[in-house]
Amino acid sequence: MARITKTNSTFVKLLLMLLGLEIIAVSINLFYAPHGIAAGGATGIGILIESALGFNLSLVVLLINIVMLILAGIFLGRATTLRIALGSVLLPICLAITPQIKIVQDPLLTVVAGGAIFAVGLSILYQIDASSGGTTVPPLIIKKYFRLKTSTSLLMIDGLICTTNIFVNGFETMLLAITSQIITTIVMNFIETGLDRKKIIYLMSEYHLEKIKEKLGSLGKAQTIFNVTGGYTGHDREMLMVVVENPDLNHLLTTIRRIDSEAFILVTNTTEAHGGIWTDGRTYATELAQSLPPARP
Repeated sequence: MARITKTNSTFVKLLLMLLGLEIIAVSINLFYAPHGIAAGGATGIGILIESALGFNLSLVVLLINIVMLILAGIFLGRATTLRIALGSVLLPICLAITPQIKIVQDPLLTVVAGGAIFAVGLSILYQIDASSGGTTVPPLIIKKYFRLKTSTSLLMIDGLICTTNIFVNGFETMLLAITSQIITTIVMNFIETGLDRKKIIYLMSEYHLEKIKEKLGSLGKAQTIFNVTGGYTGHDREMLMVVVENPDLNHLLTTIRRIDSEAFILVTNTTEAHGGIWTDGRTYATELAQSLPPARP
């Protein structure tokens, strides 16, 4: 039974990987490549070479990925090489079978749609810990030998590729490529931090904390109580933490201020709230999201 489950899980991951790679191929062949916009990564280098020399995009990406696999094998070891090998081969195949058609004439609309679609495909790969190879390899090598963050070196590499647009397709294309990077980063951050966004309220009240607790309880809002110490006064206090849905925030803040207009209130954003009863039988646990520049295949 365990073996069947493991096989099913591997099969699902493979399907998701193919889906993510094909979505990336669609963003490249239907949006970026027809306009000659190289927005980073091995595909960006391929678009530049295709525009300048007329070489086949999928073949160029395959050659780049093979070189990156060789470098990974030499400098990063077998495990990393195997992890990126499948995506490195499958992405050029997806590019080869996906027709290159200009379906959008407006370049700005192209980078908006292409950047968003690219982000969806890349997010799918991230969720299953898969990779499409390409320029994700040099940052790993740089980090291993020079201790530079992968996000920093990756941003530098993709920035260089974006800048190269100016020599092939002009200044406007370079700006479009940079805009595409920004859009992809924003959309990926939104996808990775989830659609189920909530607010966390931290509050303290000098004289009315018990009334606030009672009121929150009557509204069905669960509370977590922290014992805190004032850094200036050294006094011990209680601080409440309450997780609320976005639409409930203003009503709850108004309710608290009616009880104590001087209450200390701190509101923060949170995502993926689950695990532990927090309100109306639902659950909470906070995972604060960190944004990194997306790695382009």
